[in-house]
Amino acid sequence: KEEQKMIDETKKIFHDDTIAITATTVRVPVFGAHSESINLELEKEYDLAALKELLSNSPSLVLQDNVSENIYPLAVNSVGKDEVFVGRIRRDFSIKNGLNLWVVSDNVRKGAATNAIQIAKVLLED
Repeated sequence: KEEQKMIDETKKIFHDDTIAITATTVRVPVFGAHSESINLELEKEYDLAALKELLSNSPSLVLQDNVSENIYPLAVNSVGKDEVFVGRIRRDFSIKNGLNLWVVSDNVRKGAATNAIQIAKVLLED
């Protein structure tokens, strides 16, 4: 049920019933936060460093993306905060112009899938 809701909401937000989407929801015992692993196929080639810079300068987003120093978004750190935390940003080599990222936010303060869709929209518009 939640998987279908994510698919339907994405198509509705983008006004595009042809977008190919797959979704898996998992319930884990985490208080007050939603986490999403997002995989995108962008329309054109992108520069990963420029993309990270764009995200770091986006209002209400906090870039936490230094895996070598174990800096990445954790659900427990987002509770009670308005920002959306983004990290683990990397190329997805399984598809052309693929991108993977990890997004965490306080679901009471920011909502469930809305911010993931907003981030995807920013990435697709650029």
